Amino acid sequence: MKKLKLSLILVFILILNFVYAQQTRYVLVIHGGAGNVTPERITHEKRALYQQKLTEALEAGEKVLSSGGSSLDAVVAAIQLMEQCPLFNSGKGAVFNSEGKIELDASIMDGKTLKAGAVAGVTIIKSPVEAARRVMDSSAHVMMAGAGAEEFARIQGIELVDPSYFYTEESWQEYLKVKAKIEKDGRKGTVGAVALDINGNLAAATSTGGMVYKKFGRIGDSPIIGAGTYANNESCAVSCTGHGEFFIRNSVAFDVSARMQYLGESVDQAAGYIVNEKLKSQGGSGGLIALDKEGNISMPFNAAGMFRGYVSEGGKPQIFMFR
Repeated sequence: MKKLKLSLILVFILILNFVYAQQTRYVLVIHGGAGNVTPERITHEKRALYQQKLTEALEAGEKVLSSGGSSLDAVVAAIQLMEQCPLFNSGKGAVFNSEGKIELDASIMDGKTLKAGAVAGVTIIKSPVEAARRVMDSSAHVMMAGAGAEEFARIQGIELVDPSYFYTEESWQEYLKVKAKIEKDGRKGTVGAVALDINGNLAAATSTGGMVYKKFGRIGDSPIIGAGTYANNESCAVSCTGHGEFFIRNSVAFDVSARMQYLGESVDQAAGYIVNEKLKSQGGSGGLIALDKEGNISMPFNAAGMFRGYVSEGGKPQIFMFR
């Protein structure tokens, strides 16, 4: 009888191992902003550049996940690569505000502990997402802004740069054009990432230069936990992009999680309803990426297009731009 019991236990363990082996152990999803992303507006040369950089961002995050690293480290790695690329409205190449200056925001959240960190209105921190991570890990706070956040970054040993580092001629020319026309609709987008690691932990992060030609110290949804970023191991991880005021008013990132937990909706049902019905009915434009604890992905948007992509264990990076 003991031998039979032992045999049954061994068989059960083998079955569990087989089932576990068949499951996707990690997933990473990224976005590079939503807006007027159409084939008519983006040249073939530019498409190739976006394809390359989005793929590199996925590869940077996947390198962390495939080696057993955390989802937090993965989203930071993916976003930092996009922060260094002038194609996106984050870090280098961020858009200018009404005074011709660049102000950056970022946030991050740990789905396991519900800890979070954010920085807003910073001007000399090379990697805002790294600063947000440090606020979460090395302070008792969730959000720091302006000069205080920059002093905290200096104390933490985070790399600081002259504001000219973020300057690109393309962003400057856009600023001059928008200033002349008094417009508020930018070219480049916010960046974000959500990840599930092999330990089943979710994380989300978002980084942005905000709205082009923004005034009066305006801050959007990106650094606000629950609006532009949210992660909870019991539901999902979310990163948003779009007209931030609408995302703040509707607590969009948290609302995806809430609908999943309280209404029993799937990640795709929750995200799709919020973006394509709730926000759209209010005139809110944008999109989001979301990832649930089972590795299911949702990437809805109600704008013309959204730079987005994903990679999972055993697969190749998949990149999308248009509808």
